[in-house]
Amino acid sequence: MPAPAPALGAEGWFTTEPEPALLGHRCPACGTVAFPRPALGCPNPGCASDELEPTPLSRRGRIWSYTDACYQPPSPYVPPTDEHLPFCIAAVELPGERLIVLGQVVAGVTVDELTVGQEVELVVDVLFTDDEAEHQVWKWQPVEAAS
Repeated sequence: MPAPAPALGAEGWFTTEPEPALLGHRCPACGTVAFPRPALGCPNPGCASDELEPTPLSRRGRIWSYTDACYQPPSPYVPPTDEHLPFCIAAVELPGERLIVLGQVVAGVTVDELTVGQEVELVVDVLFTDDEAEHQVWKWQPVEAAS
């Protein structure tokens, strides 16, 4: 069985240890948090710092917006099967960092099951598998309401 590896383009964007988390970057000068890592230093226009420190982001957030992907995205997206299966995409607000992060929703969840403001949690899941690796990405999973 191939070993797990980040999907193309997602290297350094998330970790699975000690638990799944997106890896943001915090400016030590002004405290601004960015995801993914900005190419030219702090994204705050009022800050001239070019130093950024990796920082894990909140694992839970609330759906800000969502949609479904009924069409197959273009390359470099690799579908997990020969036939495209629609999936949901959610923009999730991480209130602690004041960021909105876009990502797929776990398989099996439809737009009929999502609502704005719904709590979701970050998980790492296999996007596709080839001879070299199980290519992983982060996804959002709805948090079950306590009964």
